[in-house]
Amino acid sequence: MNKTSLMSQQSKSELLDTSIQETINSMIDELITSLPDPKGLSSDERRGIIARYSAVLEGNFIYWMTAAYLAVQSEDARPILMENLHEEVRDAHPAMLRRFAMAAHAFPTDVDALAVHEDMTAVRLFLGRLSGVQSVLTMAFFEGFIQRFMAYLASLAAAQGSVEMEYTDVHGVCDIAHTAGLFRALSTEMAINPLEPEKDLFEGVYLLRALIERIVFNQVETLSA
Repeated sequence: MNKTSLMSQQSKSELLDTSIQETINSMIDELITSLPDPKGLSSDERRGIIARYSAVLEGNFIYWMTAAYLAVQSEDARPILMENLHEEVRDAHPAMLRRFAMAAHAFPTDVDALAVHEDMTAVRLFLGRLSGVQSVLTMAFFEGFIQRFMAYLASLAAAQGSVEMEYTDVHGVCDIAHTAGLFRALSTEMAINPLEPEKDLFEGVYLLRALIERIVFNQVETLSA
């Protein structure tokens, strides 16, 4: 391959990376914009959002990131995913989240767990396929959303009378770097282990977006029906 062809391929790759990130950022923007005003929510509605979020994240995030780690083939992508996992385990982020939910009087019940069950199962089964590119993109979307969602989640907890904000403070900062790292991992994985043409790059992202919408809007819809 001559130098001109190599530069052309690199340029196309950079354009593709930029296009994917722009799509993900647009989807996150739409979700954040659609969030209901905390001031217009009842205490039960605020509690429900926090509880459903906790029911999903506490027992699944490390599992999902591990699935992405197992799925990738790029040696450059693995350290990025491992660093994320190391931080989650070392700093006991699930325990941090549990303290956050309990302080907001929003510890998940069986009703909260069942509300997200179907959408959460769909995400679990999808990541269980161990598709490297799709898995990393799904987690990049999730990390990007979580970072933007933390201020909103904190406002819900504060309205519930909580002052325990370690979880939201930590993830509002660290997930910026995590998101950037996952997009770098995506780029390297796409280069050596490209997705089959017939598969939808954003399949996992759509499933995760549906789960997020269930977390946020389930209780609101139920109470307004």
